[in-house]
Amino acid sequence: MSQQDTQAEVQHPQPSVGSIAAHRQHAVAAVVSDLEPDLDAGLDTYEEAPTDGAPLPQGRFLDRERSWLAFNERVLELAEDPNTPLLERANFLAIFASNLDEFFMVRVAGLKRRIATGVATRSASGLQPREVLEMIWARSRELMARHAACYHEDVAPALADEGIHLVRWSELTDKEQARLFTLFRHQIFPVLTPLAVDPAHPFPYISGLSLNLAVVVRNPVSGHKHFARVKVPPLLTRFLEASPGRYVPIEDVIAAPNHLEELFPGMEILEHHAFRITRNEDLEVEEDDTENLLQALEKELMRRRFGPPVRLEVEESIDREVLDLLVRELKISEAEVYPLPGPLDLTGLFRIHGLDRPELKYPKFVAGTHRDLAEVESASAPDIFAALRARDVLLHHPYDSFSTSVQAFLEQAAGDPDVLAIKQTLYRTSGDSPIVDALIDAAESGKQVLVLVEIKARFDEHANIKWARKLEEAGCHVVYGLVGLKTHCKLSLVVRQEGETLRRYSHVGTGNYHPKTARLYEDLGLLTADPQVGADLSDLFNRLSGYSRRETYRRLLVAPKSLRDGLVARIDKEVQHHRAGRPAFVRIKVNSMVDEAVIDALYRASQAGVPVDIWVRGICAVRPGVTGLSENIRVRSILGRFLEHSRVFAFGNGGEPEVWIGSADMMHRNLDRRIEALVRVVDPGHRAALNRLLDTGMSDSTASWHLGPDGEWTRHATDADGQPLRNVQEMLIDARRRRRGTATP
Repeated sequence: MSQQDTQAEVQHPQPSVGSIAAHRQHAVAAVVSDLEPDLDAGLDTYEEAPTDGAPLPQGRFLDRERSWLAFNERVLELAEDPNTPLLERANFLAIFASNLDEFFMVRVAGLKRRIATGVATRSASGLQPREVLEMIWARSRELMARHAACYHEDVAPALADEGIHLVRWSELTDKEQARLFTLFRHQIFPVLTPLAVDPAHPFPYISGLSLNLAVVVRNPVSGHKHFARVKVPPLLTRFLEASPGRYVPIEDVIAAPNHLEELFPGMEILEHHAFRITRNEDLEVEEDDTENLLQALEKELMRRRFGPPVRLEVEESIDREVLDLLVRELKISEAEVYPLPGPLDLTGLFRIHGLDRPELKYPKFVAGTHRDLAEVESASAPDIFAALRARDVLLHHPYDSFSTSVQAFLEQAAGDPDVLAIKQTLYRTSGDSPIVDALIDAAESGKQVLVLVEIKARFDEHANIKWARKLEEAGCHVVYGLVGLKTHCKLSLVVRQEGETLRRYSHVGTGNYHPKTARLYEDLGLLTADPQVGADLSDLFNRLSGYSRRETYRRLLVAPKSLRDGLVARIDKEVQHHRAGRPAFVRIKVNSMVDEAVIDALYRASQAGVPVDIWVRGICAVRPGVTGLSENIRVRSILGRFLEHSRVFAFGNGGEPEVWIGSADMMHRNLDRRIEALVRVVDPGHRAALNRLLDTGMSDSTASWHLGPDGEWTRHATDADGQPLRNVQEMLIDARRRRRGTATP
């Protein structure tokens, strides 16, 4: 792709290339608390659909769990890369740890549960459930060891060279220890609760992901040894500043000899060891038997805390007798024990990444207003409705500002006296969401406001229940979607009175209505006044809030009824175009590519000679480059400062390219158990821009990982001369800066 083509490409709002990973709400700062992993504990089954051609070979699918671990390995490679800014390396170490926590809480826990109940079946990759579990244990052990080595041998020493010292208690000066003793006495000690274990005190419940100290003490009178557990308070700062630029883990402060003596006065402290367990935290709500989904979910959230353990992390110096006690009391197998060099739980590095050291981070980037919205001037803010009457607007976040586009669209609708109704889906949003505030303002001003809140969004259930009730109190009509299905589509519909007619304005996106993560996620969104899209959204919202059984739409493909079939039909149509000598291709950009029916359609297209490009952030079960099966399939993955989150589906269509964007990944959960929506992009300039971007992401001159037929990913970051390949995210950032006259020299 020439430099001229590259410059042309970025003249239109279009996708980018990047990826971070998944973070739980309770473990990460708010700005990154909602990054959603490609995890789902549901049982994956596959029945091959009959076709007219020869049957496809066995062993054609890569294992899903191995592929996810390979994704997290790519995150780790960014932490290991010396070319990644130093504090970003620390951030990727934290992301890796957070990802793995969630993988064990959901995927490993779900697999163990299915094995225990006897419902587990052979995976699509051909592995038996026990084989998958043993592979996970072995592979995750290797990755966790690499992760710890990267921290201890590389990142921590490099941080020290920059004046950021992550030290242990023994490395502190006497003055620092004295200062922390005062802090311990006044701010930590009062919230600690040591729990003894003896005949009168049963082994305490250890909550999932909590950091704990196993303490062995001796009664100097009787000579008897006793075990006690001290929980590290999760709401306290993970790394405490001992002096400027020097940070020590909070568990070290608690475990200091004279500090433990404060907790166990009169006892001899013999030893102490940090440990941490991961539990099954996936929810099971039987919706078919539940009259009130909100109440059922709240009860299940209370039960979540008591899920069975699936992993035990311990400091490698732990005494064998103490470890045996933990294994026995927690009822966990030796294969699930992970000895590691301390400190445990490196998600605490999120706090270190937050230090004000901009020279050690990615250069700051502030998104600007999309030019098609900025061009429409008024006495105050741009008139978004006027802009949409002139043209569709294809947004590309975070390069195009979310706050001056989608957020402004809803805020303008809330304050416009001519707007009669707003309909909105909310899957995840921020704690101080201006989106929610706008909807409340609209309802309080007398507008009809319908909000579909997905209260089953994993790890955001508490927050979404809170917002659902707040919206109801303000007079919004709040619904929770369809029984048995999560509502994952990203839709807004505004109905406005204009003279004698009603006009509908729509937004269909690939990402959540979350202003904070919109600065970290790469996503697409279509703002339009097109009547067909407006009619489609009206029909879909009626289905979500009422009893409509509509399954076909004008410019939408909607799961679970028409989306998979619609995509497979278009893939199959590319085969017909190719055989007739017309232009044919399939290009897909998703977070995950797992669905076997879609993959088989891609295999058939490849066998017919259709070029297939797949740009995937995380899991991919496609086995590319297999002679006679998939030699026409290429798979690339790109990770970077932004989380690659958009979903794009492009087809050659005989020379009249067809492009769709939307919320759906190619997974069973998305296609069978969720309400998802794709919208067809009709503007020729938008279609061309999206296709150019897909070309760029798949280009050999773009830094990326390439997937081989054996399931191994190979990083391609430099060319044959050792020069860095282009970084698409940085290219798009610089293009936006050039447009504003602030490009880097």
